[in-house]
Amino acid sequence: MFNNHKHLIDIAEYSDSEIMRILETARLFSEVNQRRIKKVPTLKGMTIVNMFNEPSTRTRSSFELAEKRLSADSLNFGGSSTSTVKGESLIDTVETLNAYKIDMIIVRDKHAGAPHIVTQHSPAAVVDAGDGKHMHPTQALLDLYTIWEHKKSFEGLKVGVVGDIAHSRVCGSLIPALKIMGAEVTVVAPQTLLPAVPSVLGADHVSLSLDDVLPELDVMYMLRIQNERLEGAPFPNINEYHRLFGLTRDRERLMKPDAIVCHPGPINRGAELDSYMADHPERSVILEQVYAGICVRMAVLYLLLGGADNGLAS
Repeated sequence: MFNNHKHLIDIAEYSDSEIMRILETARLFSEVNQRRIKKVPTLKGMTIVNMFNEPSTRTRSSFELAEKRLSADSLNFGGSSTSTVKGESLIDTVETLNAYKIDMIIVRDKHAGAPHIVTQHSPAAVVDAGDGKHMHPTQALLDLYTIWEHKKSFEGLKVGVVGDIAHSRVCGSLIPALKIMGAEVTVVAPQTLLPAVPSVLGADHVSLSLDDVLPELDVMYMLRIQNERLEGAPFPNINEYHRLFGLTRDRERLMKPDAIVCHPGPINRGAELDSYMADHPERSVILEQVYAGICVRMAVLYLLLGGADNGLAS
């Protein structure tokens, strides 16, 4: 148990020092991931269930790799292969998993609050891998890790979170995490992609114009347009959105010389970013975020499950 935390559900329950410990542990695991043999025995004999009831590529694959590299036994569970398709409730499914004497459940679900429900019906540790439009704490942690590696400190850092704010579970964890660490956060979006009460986000500023705030920002965090969650037509078309809120080659002239560009993936090229900015060799850290996902999730599993002291030994 990590500083009396059994679960990772809400990043706001973690202090700045606890978050920093996760990031520092992730940096140690980064060294492991650069070895020829990328495996340590620290969670040998423990069983982790990946219960993904919603499609995922990056999150699921990085959790699976993290588990394997820590020598844990993994059970991949979810989607069309589960009895929930036949009408079994989430609680009944969790109680079935409990009978296997498992140590942790990684939960991804289209319903907000599902991971919290799992914590109430299982003795296992639970990690939220994304629930509806609610939260995604390990995504926030890997984002923090990537930013930290480039900027070295969060204090006073100016971060812009741009795009589909209303439908993004990334925001539900990223904005609180940035605030805990001392960053200044501005959310940027058309009015139709903001919550009805934007102050609920906890950001320092809200802007309806990307061009107005771009020159002040150290980090541009471009959110994916959540096409699968949009209700109605919140903007006329993708071209119009890209013209007003997309990060483009033309807009780069407004950016600070050392500003970096993040994106949680997958990218809608021609919407949030053009290809020039998505692939920019100095500014884009998007693939670094993907790599950070493995290191950070190894750190989370290791700390929550109380990995052996020699966890970094090969």
